[in-house]
Amino acid sequence: MRVLLWEKGAVLIQDEGKNQSRFQANDYWKIIDAAKAEGLELRDDAMHSPSPPTLHSSFKLRDYQEEALIAWEKTGYRGIIVLPTGSGKTVVALKAIEKTQSAALIVVPTLVLLDQWKKTLEEAFRVDVGSLGGGVNDIRALTVSTYESAVIHAGSIGNLFKLIIFDEVHHLPTPSNSQIAQCYLAPYRLGLTATLGNSPESLSALEEMVGPIIFRRHVEDLVGTHLSDYTIKTVQVPLLPTEKLEYDLRYSIYRSFLQSRGIKIRSAKDYLRFVQRSGFDPEARRALLARNTAMDLALNSEAKISYLRSLLRDNPNEKTILFTRHNKLVYKISRDLLIPAITHQTTPEERREILNRFRSGIYKKIITSQVLDEGIDVPDASMAVVLSGTGSNRQWIQRLGRILRKREGKQATLFELVSMETAETRMSSRRKQLD
Repeated sequence: MRVLLWEKGAVLIQDEGKNQSRFQANDYWKIIDAAKAEGLELRDDAMHSPSPPTLHSSFKLRDYQEEALIAWEKTGYRGIIVLPTGSGKTVVALKAIEKTQSAALIVVPTLVLLDQWKKTLEEAFRVDVGSLGGGVNDIRALTVSTYESAVIHAGSIGNLFKLIIFDEVHHLPTPSNSQIAQCYLAPYRLGLTATLGNSPESLSALEEMVGPIIFRRHVEDLVGTHLSDYTIKTVQVPLLPTEKLEYDLRYSIYRSFLQSRGIKIRSAKDYLRFVQRSGFDPEARRALLARNTAMDLALNSEAKISYLRSLLRDNPNEKTILFTRHNKLVYKISRDLLIPAITHQTTPEERREILNRFRSGIYKKIITSQVLDEGIDVPDASMAVVLSGTGSNRQWIQRLGRILRKREGKQATLFELVSMETAETRMSSRRKQLD
């Protein structure tokens, strides 16, 4: 008889002569499957997963959620589900836990999401849920952990869970986070995201660590039935004359430097090389600072704020989320227009109060930088205004998803304010190329 043993992030196979072979913990399920296929007798002393109480929730699955869960079951409880923001990925995860009736570790990117998941699990299953992160080390049959803490504690808890759920699974393929997938035995794995991306390297790594993409639905697949109909309106806002003069001056310094050195910026890697060059080339440094000043003018222009005033005045009763790229603009608009703001500096208590008042209708408008882009359960809104953002279509999809929660008779509208005749117009084109 061969024996499986656990050793801090690895699984060992020990034969009758006490000889040992060492494998990555992620290979645990392959070893089990191979032994069954070959009729080999194994004694499993590696997995020490506690048995949770019988888990059942009152949630009912929609048709596409049921399809997603069935697809996951058919692939041996391993794989990635891609669903738009607001379509109920969390409900699928709860039903996956019910399906396996196994000890489960839910891994999330932030402490805000940790608290949110913990509350959801406790309300759904009426059990105490553990948490790992933010100075708390409370391990239970159902535990929610940040990615960072799951890495740190892999050696001590990597053999306690049969199921790992990776929320916002696109965070997994980094050198640090990937250690979670490699150092936990968990044969059952579920990845959840609204914005997976298309990098062949990341997709290949995710398939090895979690499983293949087993189910995917786009926003357009669910609009009208499970998500609200929506309209996107891009508004080209001219810079003020003084802003335009300053923008042209600064951007010409940047453009002239590139032309004089024969540098072409065609990708993020090209731009990164330019930034690295600015560390030792004074002229490159001057060009970079000039570009940053120009872009700051374009992204945070007074003309946009003026247009925003009229837009909000014309839509006083629409529950609206305002998105910007930088906190500087968040606080300026919050102060000038008396709109509650949420940034990374907002305390958890204040954030909860603002969102609760937005949910109840006491507040009709809120403004944020990038804090509400991902994961956080944001109350229903019918209008969003993107005053500035990155060129990331992931961020664009996440922001659009914030207003798509279904409500009878609702028509969602996303306004995008873009500074006319600036480099922001190219950023706008990139971020709207939905996958």
